[in-house]
Amino acid sequence: MTLGSHEGPANQADSGPLPMAPRLPAPKDAGPTPTVPAPTPEQVQKQPWMHKLTPGEKPPQFVLFSFDGAVSKQHWDKVLPIAKSKNAHVTGLLSGVYMLADPDKSQYQPPAGLKRGLSDIDFGGTRQDVASRIGYLNQVIADGHEIGTHYNGHFCSNGTQPSVDKWDTAAWNAELAQFKQIVDKSRAAGLNLPADAVRGGRTPCLEGNWDQAFPAMAANGLVYDTSKVALGVQWPTVQNGLYEFPMPEVRVPALGKQVVMMDFNLWYSLNQAKNEPWRAADFAQIVLDTYKSVHQAALNGNRAPIVVGNHFNEWNGNAFSTAMEQFMEFVCDKPETVCATYTEVIQWMQLQDPAVLDQLRRMPAARNWQ
Repeated sequence: MTLGSHEGPANQADSGPLPMAPRLPAPKDAGPTPTVPAPTPEQVQKQPWMHKLTPGEKPPQFVLFSFDGAVSKQHWDKVLPIAKSKNAHVTGLLSGVYMLADPDKSQYQPPAGLKRGLSDIDFGGTRQDVASRIGYLNQVIADGHEIGTHYNGHFCSNGTQPSVDKWDTAAWNAELAQFKQIVDKSRAAGLNLPADAVRGGRTPCLEGNWDQAFPAMAANGLVYDTSKVALGVQWPTVQNGLYEFPMPEVRVPALGKQVVMMDFNLWYSLNQAKNEPWRAADFAQIVLDTYKSVHQAALNGNRAPIVVGNHFNEWNGNAFSTAMEQFMEFVCDKPETVCATYTEVIQWMQLQDPAVLDQLRRMPAARNWQ
């Protein structure tokens, strides 16, 4: 994450990979199916795929580009023109502390007894930096992209303790309340984000005790999470009152091994996340080929939404952002493929016969290996 001279989590190489895939267990409690506002007539006119499937019709192949942190202007400046040219929408998962200037960091009270003003990622720089950030995030919103939450202080298990994997429901409630408070202040300063627009997110480092975290997410009005990991590409299911859009574990063809399809995991699988920028072109091609093979497997298989998890980063000579941008250019206007936000996919699912969705969920996960 580039914040001028401030470096966020995306430029800090962790000591090890993000979690490999714990297989998604059957949810203990599906809970009520959450809902989002129905698509507007104008939206349906612009999105002809936004309709109830006719008998025998296949669903669109959704691709969900999502970016943790989500405030780097230099990366939005690359993504927005590609998305506009391909009629694509993406989701930025905002880290709340990036909307607090350094002098205002004491406004953030982390949960679980952590010290006020503490964060394992940088705050937002100067007040002018934050004001500028509001300006370009307004362009992101105006272009139809979604803003979700990546929570605030990014307390992963290899950092400050107690980390998010140890938090109880009260701690998650407090963290979400802090996120809302920060966004409300940003809105008062000019951020054009409707009060009900933040509908889901991804936890720091894909970590959390889900039995504790999910009740807080639902209680705070979230309708989806995209933090868990599953083997292959799977349809979202309702778990504890939220849609879970899992990160897929996939095969990297060039390596012949399975990896969670998140940019940092891919980097770690290639060279243990060492900075070797002279290998950038090779790494970008390997990652692009992986993305393409996953898309082909899902398109020819269960048509489950493909979650492409990324940070706005410059790791290893910008290899992973380059691969993501190239894949967006390649895939978003392919036949029967739609690059959409999480909310848009849920809107589409709400239009379908529940029996059809059940049938799709019973299909084998799409895997780019045999």
